Amino acid sequence: MQIDILAPKARKLLKNLAEMNLIAIRKPSDDQFLSLVNKIRAKAKNSLPSLDEITKEVEIARSKRYTDAKKQSNH
Repeated sequence: MQIDILAPKARKLLKNLAEMNLIAIRKPSDDQFLSLVNKIRAKAKNSLPSLDEITKEVEIARSKRYTDAKKQSNH
């Protein structure tokens, strides 16, 4: 449950209720999905591939595609 507090008086009332042990106020837990995305982004930021690595991967993919196409045309 999430409640948006619009008036400062409401915040004070909620704090008073919590002090009287009538309610418990907790900070919202982090969204696990968002936490995972941020962790992946942080790792990716530290290990960006170089231009040479990207070029090498592109060449491998092109070569494989060319070889596969050639095999297809021979059948």
